[in-house]
Amino acid sequence: MDQIEWIRLRDARNENRITRTLSLKNAALVVGAILLLLCVVAYAAPDKKDKPQGRLLYGKVLDQQDNPVVGAIVYLTNTRTHAVKTYIVGQEGTYRFPGLGTVDYEVYAQHNGHKSDTKSVSQFDDRPQVYIDLKIDAR
Repeated sequence: MDQIEWIRLRDARNENRITRTLSLKNAALVVGAILLLLCVVAYAAPDKKDKPQGRLLYGKVLDQQDNPVVGAIVYLTNTRTHAVKTYIVGQEGTYRFPGLGTVDYEVYAQHNGHKSDTKSVSQFDDRPQVYIDLKIDAR
């Protein structure tokens, strides 16, 4: 093997080593970037067990003397979709609607042909729990 062939062979081997070294460095950079991205996404994602799922609307249905109105039906209307949820009031006169989204709602109660005033829950009300008493005038 003459000197020129040996130099070419040596240069080819060195270039091959350089290419492999650069490939390993590029792979390490890609893996590092992916791990960094996963860490950022995991940190930025909200922890579902720390935050309540939606708002809670609750309260009581009362008559004019502040007695519970057992058996009253509470109607909750999503003003965007017009979907209606109902709740039948028990012995304590309480109602609850958990897991509400951030849209406007209207709520009222009805019993034996008598109806309470309609109350509103605004999408801009950011309280996680909203308490509203509904009074039915049974006169």
